[in-house]
Amino acid sequence: MTKPTVIETRKLTKTYNADAAPVTALADISFAAEEGSFVSLVGPSGCGKSTLLRIIAGLRPVTSGTVSVNGAKVASPIAEVGMVFQAPVLLKWRTIIDNVLLPAELAGLRVGCFRQRAHELLRLVGLGDFIDKRPSELSGGMQQRVSICRALLLDPPLLLMDEPFGALDALTRDEMNFELLRIWGESAGRGRRKTIVFVTHSIQEAIILSDRVVVLSQRPGRIVATRDIGLPRPRSIETRACEDLGVLSLEIYRALNKGN
Repeated sequence: MTKPTVIETRKLTKTYNADAAPVTALADISFAAEEGSFVSLVGPSGCGKSTLLRIIAGLRPVTSGTVSVNGAKVASPIAEVGMVFQAPVLLKWRTIIDNVLLPAELAGLRVGCFRQRAHELLRLVGLGDFIDKRPSELSGGMQQRVSICRALLLDPPLLLMDEPFGALDALTRDEMNFELLRIWGESAGRGRRKTIVFVTHSIQEAIILSDRVVVLSQRPGRIVATRDIGLPRPRSIETRACEDLGVLSLEIYRALNKGN
């Protein structure tokens, strides 16, 4: 049974009006993400991956083409989306629990109604004993867990993640990859698995996490390849050693170099 399409872009182009001359960040981008799928965007720095996420969220307008979420054309910021950035962007004067509750506060909702969910999310990522700490008292990996909890607070069906683990050391990054897969898998148990679009520079990270990898070229970013990832789930650290992962890594690496 075919799943509904959550995200669809058609011939999307984004051009910025710079002082010297217009700069095209993205050109002719067409792709789709089905409900509950995990899609990664891979490409060189400056190819427009982050711009594409912001366009999907309605934070940037398109120059031409269209982007739709759940069948509705995106023309302004959309509500049912959570965003996670490379830096945790936590408010240093607020406790961890109050940082997680921030989306409810900004949305004008009754914060008290979300306090139990915030506690549950922090326990889910192993931070149940840190709710009254400040961000400066947590490691980088712990802070990023907080930012993921914050993005999940209002239970959005769509999660956009802009290289959230890029600043972490290799061991912590691996840990966070599998933590994210666990959270994503558990969302299916609540009736609807979240759709995730994930930006990364790491080919292996994209393969370990994703159902599909979309490869972008140098600026202006164009889609030069799409690879479906058929590795069985659930995935683990042992997945890194399998032969199929090596084959897929080489295919994506070649597509990146061909497109650049």
